Amino acid sequence: MNHRRKILSALVVAALLPLAASAQSVGDLNPEQPGRPRAQKLDEAIKLAKDFKFLKEGVLVVGTSVGRLPLAAYATDTKTPVGNAPDIAQLVADSLGRKLELVPTNWADWPLGLQSGKFDVVVSNVTVTEERKEKFDFSTYRNDQLGLYVKSDSKIAPIKEPKDIAGLRIIVTASTNQEQILLRWNKQNIAAGLKPIELQYYDDDVVQRLAIQSGRADAYVGPNALAAYEARDGKTRLAGLFSGGWPLNAEIAVTSRKGSGIAEAVTVALNAQIKNGNYAKALSRWNLSSEAIEVARTNPPGLPKN
Repeated sequence: MNHRRKILSALVVAALLPLAASAQSVGDLNPEQPGRPRAQKLDEAIKLAKDFKFLKEGVLVVGTSVGRLPLAAYATDTKTPVGNAPDIAQLVADSLGRKLELVPTNWADWPLGLQSGKFDVVVSNVTVTEERKEKFDFSTYRNDQLGLYVKSDSKIAPIKEPKDIAGLRIIVTASTNQEQILLRWNKQNIAAGLKPIELQYYDDDVVQRLAIQSGRADAYVGPNALAAYEARDGKTRLAGLFSGGWPLNAEIAVTSRKGSGIAEAVTVALNAQIKNGNYAKALSRWNLSSEAIEVARTNPPGLPKN
């Protein structure tokens, strides 16, 4: 990187640093997590997992992508993952009578990490899809809501159907459910003679938000939990809220290796936490109550293949 680019990068980060700090200011960032719901061990779940080969004795190793609240971010010690994903992982580990070990991973790396045995399970906002079910098992714990957000003063009208995104420049994360949905909608629009969309990809959240504010992009599509949390600063607004596959319903799930023998145990554990109220606490403390499910399911119907 040359000197000019270093200066530009520093200016971008400096300009948005207060924004980043604000985005992390609400929520329990104490590494000790005194407010995290805890569960008692559940004999039924432990029995169901008796044939599962755990990576470590007495431990549940969980992969999770650490990036933004309310899903997962680092605590004030800059090393302990906190957020809703760690809370759900803790309830599952407690139910199985095991200590929780969280292993941070990039979103794109969780499938290989899980298949190669780096984790016992993954808790990382993974949506159930029919394609993923070919390689993984799922135990659901939250409804999947996607949000399309625009700059607060944008003239873009509410987004309700494919034609509403025609011609827009939209930021999306690669290899995600939302990317596939946008590609599907774009294909429909082109077939109908409408303008194609332009998809933009950013690895850096700060640069992504700058693209919206500077007008380089028109909108961002991603998990509503993340986008709604960031929109508290008033710089962006919700233009479209959709469940699952727009309009297909989908759920977020604890993910395990196909046929490994732990999925049903996790589902039983989650349903016990739903029943005793710990699950509701784990969602409400991160403002995710609107995405609560009534019952956890093992390998429910997922979003269809393209």
